[in-house]
Amino acid sequence: MRRVTRIALAGTATASLALALSACGGTSTSSSDSKGETKGLAIAYDVGGKGDQSFNDAAYQGLKQAKDEFKYDTADVEPTDGETDADKTQRLVALAKKGYNPVIGIGFAYGPAVKEAAAKFPNTTFGIVDDSSVEAKNVADLVFSEQEASYLAGVTAAKATKSNVVGFVGGVDVPLIHKFGAGFEQGVKDTKPGVKVLSQYLTQTAQEGGFSSPDKGKAAAEGQIEKKADVVYAAAGLSGQGVIEAAAKAKVLAIGVDSDQYKQEALAAYKDSILTSATKDVAKAVYSLAKSVEDGKPESGIVRGDLKSGEVGLADSNPAYKSNTAIQDAVKAAQEKIISGAIKVKTS
Repeated sequence: MRRVTRIALAGTATASLALALSACGGTSTSSSDSKGETKGLAIAYDVGGKGDQSFNDAAYQGLKQAKDEFKYDTADVEPTDGETDADKTQRLVALAKKGYNPVIGIGFAYGPAVKEAAAKFPNTTFGIVDDSSVEAKNVADLVFSEQEASYLAGVTAAKATKSNVVGFVGGVDVPLIHKFGAGFEQGVKDTKPGVKVLSQYLTQTAQEGGFSSPDKGKAAAEGQIEKKADVVYAAAGLSGQGVIEAAAKAKVLAIGVDSDQYKQEALAAYKDSILTSATKDVAKAVYSLAKSVEDGKPESGIVRGDLKSGEVGLADSNPAYKSNTAIQDAVKAAQEKIISGAIKVKTS
C-alpha cells in the first residue's frame, strides 16, 4: 500500500531557473551544472507565495525537512501576477532540466503544467497538490479530504457561537474550495440545526486575487460580522489573514486553515481570536514524496490524506479550544463517526 503524500503548484515565468530564483525571490543551493549532479526537491509556490502563513508556508516546511535530512540541494520558486499555463510549464521544465527531483507544484492551477513537464521528463518525479486529474507514471496527485476537517470546524463553530450566526469565506469559487464550505456547513447544521451559515467567495478566479488579497478577506468578514456572525472560517490562503484580522478587531472568533495559524508569528497579534485551524499536512506530503524518491520508490497516482490517516484535522494549540470540554467531546464524536463511515461528509 502506497504511503500518502501531497503537493501543489504555482510559479514564475522563467527564461532560466537561475533567473527565476533571483528575480522572483526563490532560493536554492545548487551544485555546478557541469558536474551533472542530481539535485533534490524543488517546489513552485501557489498564489500568495511564501509567507502566506498557510498553504505555501506548510510546503516550505516540508522542503526544509527534506533538505535537512537528505543534505541535498533544493529550490523554491515564487509565482508572478498574471502568469499563464505556459509560464508555469516553463518554470517546472527549468527545474527538471537543472536536475531537481522531485519537482512539486503547490496548487491545482499547476495541472496542465505538470502534465506537460512530466511528459518531457519521464525520469523525473513530479507532484501536484490538490489536483487528481494528471495521470502519468511519474506524477503523484497529492490530494486531501479537506471536507472532513472542515466538518469538524463546523462542529466547533456550532458549539462556540452565541449569536447562532457563523460565516464561511472562500478564496475562489472553485470545486476545491466548495469542499471546505460544504463540509463546514454540514458540520454546523448536524451539530446545531438552528445556526445560520453565511457564505461568500471572494473571486471567481485565482487571477482576481481570491487567494492573495487580505483586504478582500477582511471586507468579506466584516460584512458577515455586521450580520451577527461571531465565528468566521476562512479557506482563502493569504486572504484569510484579513478574515482573522477582522475577527480580532470585532472581538469574535476565527477558524484558520491549512496550517496551525494560532502558532504563526505573523498572526501573533490576533492569535487569541484564532480558536482553531482546519489543517492538512502539506509539509508531511511534500517531505514524504521527496523521501519516496530518495528511497528509490517514487510514489505516483492519487495519494490521499484524510482524518483516518491523520493528515487532516483540527489544531489544538489554543488553550481556550483545547480546554473546552463541550467542543472537544463533540469534535471527538464527529471524528469517530467520519472515520467509521457513519457520517458521510459532502464535497459540494
